[in-house]
Amino acid sequence: MITVLTGGAFIGGELLLTGCKNEPAMGGAVFNAEDVTFLDEVADTILPTTSSPGAKAAKVGQFMTVMVNDTYDEKDQKIFHEGIGKLNEAAKKANGKSFLEATPEQRTSFLTALDKEAKDYQKGKKKEDPTHYFTMMKQLTLFGYFTSKEGSTQALRHVAVPGQ
Repeated sequence: MITVLTGGAFIGGELLLTGCKNEPAMGGAVFNAEDVTFLDEVADTILPTTSSPGAKAAKVGQFMTVMVNDTYDEKDQKIFHEGIGKLNEAAKKANGKSFLEATPEQRTSFLTALDKEAKDYQKGKKKEDPTHYFTMMKQLTLFGYFTSKEGSTQALRHVAVPGQ
């Protein structure tokens, strides 16, 4: 009887843990470790380390993957995931090397040009047109950074208990 209960606890626990894995419910994009590293570098180019920690220190890349998988619909997940490849290909065309191989100055000038492209796209898009992938990345970078411990306590004026 003890063996049955103990075995049931192990098997039941494994079944429970397997069922609780954070898989995208909508069958959207699947991110790997390379994608997280890539997103961290993009985010760190947008919000680099200065007197306060940068986006990479706040683990914004991992935050982006969670937000995309858990809150974006399937269409936007696909746009975001494909945007990683598009961004890297555009960086290769602009600089002759991938985004991760580019120098910080090349990354900054490339993302500045891409941001202008995304803004121009947003101005001319119809309501039913999808959002530009870089706009999604930039919004998630800002949201992830300023809601992280590093961003909220070291980059913003953080008062643990406001008032006197």
